[in-house]
Amino acid sequence: MTKPHCLLFDCDGTLVDSEPLLADEMAASLTNIGLPFSPSDYMGEFRGARFVNIVTELQRRHGDIDPQRLKESEADMRRKLADRLATELRPLEGVHEALDALASYPRAVVSNGPENKIRAGLAATGLSDYFGDKLFSGYTANCWKPDPCLYLHAASIMGFRPDECVAIDDSIVGVKAALAAGMTVIHLNRFPDAEMTPDGAIAISSMYQLPTVVANLAREPALLS
Repeated sequence: MTKPHCLLFDCDGTLVDSEPLLADEMAASLTNIGLPFSPSDYMGEFRGARFVNIVTELQRRHGDIDPQRLKESEADMRRKLADRLATELRPLEGVHEALDALASYPRAVVSNGPENKIRAGLAATGLSDYFGDKLFSGYTANCWKPDPCLYLHAASIMGFRPDECVAIDDSIVGVKAALAAGMTVIHLNRFPDAEMTPDGAIAISSMYQLPTVVANLAREPALLS
């Protein structure tokens, strides 16, 4: 690959610590309508997956739920989650420091989540100014990780080839998507006892490590075009 020119960040679990809040609200909502689900199920098995895919799998296991009831439950869940994000959400440790240190790189957020949720999360954690309007949502692009299309879409709009981009993602679905897109991938693996970093990705355990890893990529002669 060539020297990295653009940084593409996942949002939930990479920039902001939203996943525990999401897991809580998802568990309450799904269990209430007859789809047994716990916060640990999300954090263990489904982290980073689309909500619709989680619901589809749970219905396969536990039986179908009336579509209208599902729609109303999801809307209620997202309203409650938005309220909690506005008051309880925090950035992951080291994120501000990493973004400040990497200020010379163009950057964007690439997330499976809805754009309004991305914006709310960045605003609540003081990260909005780092990215401006460079936000790429699966719901806007109509494609979601682990399909590489969302990362490819973001790279194209940002004006870079995939091999000029470094993707930073905490979820296995996101890491696999970026690898399939042909990008250099940094896996923020905060759960090394539960997850293995996929082959081809670079593992870090803290965002404090990110600037050094990116600097090493930029200096490595074999990576220069």
